[in-house]
Amino acid sequence: MPKRLPFRYCPCCSTPLEKLDDHGHARPTCPLCGWVHYRNPVPAAGVILERKGEVLMVKRRYAPRVGAWCLPAGFMEYGETPEHCAVREVEEETGLVVRLTGLFGVYAGMDDPRARAVLILYTAEREGGRLHPGDDALEAEWFPRAALPRAIAFAAHRQALKDYFGRH
Repeated sequence: MPKRLPFRYCPCCSTPLEKLDDHGHARPTCPLCGWVHYRNPVPAAGVILERKGEVLMVKRRYAPRVGAWCLPAGFMEYGETPEHCAVREVEEETGLVVRLTGLFGVYAGMDDPRARAVLILYTAEREGGRLHPGDDALEAEWFPRAALPRAIAFAAHRQALKDYFGRH
């Protein structure tokens, strides 16, 4: 069975799409109005929050990778800045209110089956709140470097933790 196009018809003019060359990439393109379907990465943001040598992680409630651990992070909403997204995700997933202290790093998220992501991670300090899992987290816990969970949901999070503990 041939691979189906993400869109079969142009969302602008309803013309059947064709795979046409777009700067060296075959992309679904409307031969009538020129609309091109770009499958671009989705921005996500999160936080590395440390307390006494331990980092905060959450256990995933929903697919993909239910029950695996990750840093508090999530996809940006339309019109939202990466900074606002990072702070919002921490509060939604852990109940903690944080203040960002700097940009930690940017990672390519290549192993999420929903979308390719660009993960923007910040360091932060706790300003308030009470730790409890919320939103899409089953648990929220602090982990020392020597006892990180075995099941970390995404390669970008594993790499960020390795980089973080390599610097601290």
